[in-house]
Amino acid sequence: MKITVVGCGDAFGSGGRLQTCYHVEHADHQFLIDCGATAMIGLNRQGLDPNAIETIFISHLHGDHFSGLVWWLLHAQHIAKRRQPLVVVGPPGIEARFKAAAEVLFPGSTTVPLRFAMTFREMIKEQPLTEGPVMVTAYEVSHPSGAPSYALRFALGKKTLSFSGDTEWVDALVPAGRGADLFIMECYAPVGPTRYHMNWKTIEAKLPEIGAKRLLLTHMSQPMLDIVATVDRRDVIVAEDGLVLQI
Repeated sequence: MKITVVGCGDAFGSGGRLQTCYHVEHADHQFLIDCGATAMIGLNRQGLDPNAIETIFISHLHGDHFSGLVWWLLHAQHIAKRRQPLVVVGPPGIEARFKAAAEVLFPGSTTVPLRFAMTFREMIKEQPLTEGPVMVTAYEVSHPSGAPSYALRFALGKKTLSFSGDTEWVDALVPAGRGADLFIMECYAPVGPTRYHMNWKTIEAKLPEIGAKRLLLTHMSQPMLDIVATVDRRDVIVAEDGLVLQI
């Protein structure tokens, strides 16, 4: 499984990083985890073809994690001339929130007949959902977004990839990440408490309990970026836009 960091920044672009978006390729299947407003910029930078992506999984309904779907729609319709079906999997209310955002930003954009089928599926916490070769299980976390916010656990063949989404520490992160080949974890601040967000000191203390094989720190504020050089563990990687990992 190949993971490309399309964007690993916080909502404000700290450190010049793009908003959250991860590209995953497994065998002949490609999907995204989250689709922040800068997703199309990041895909272009990394030379990734949007038309080859079959599924987009959304962790929660904040703009820096889902609003790139609006630009995705316009690009697919008018530039890429997409014909392949696209499935968007997200929390309850994902379709309505997407359409509301698209109509605010580009009035009439959701009323134009599409060249391709765009289907929305909703995840329910702790109920595995299968889309193509991917099985995803959602774990509810603490990050108010007007709908349930989730950590996501992906199973593809014998590999497991986990993503915390945005959240303060909740015990659901343990089963979400337990034993994962890679756990992508939000690490907004060096120390806490940081309401609705994680910090490195809490994460470090919880690593033995989670037991993930490797951890990728993401969604970092400037204060966290300022101290990443002090994160000195063989099992912890600091995300950067354009980073490619194999698991």
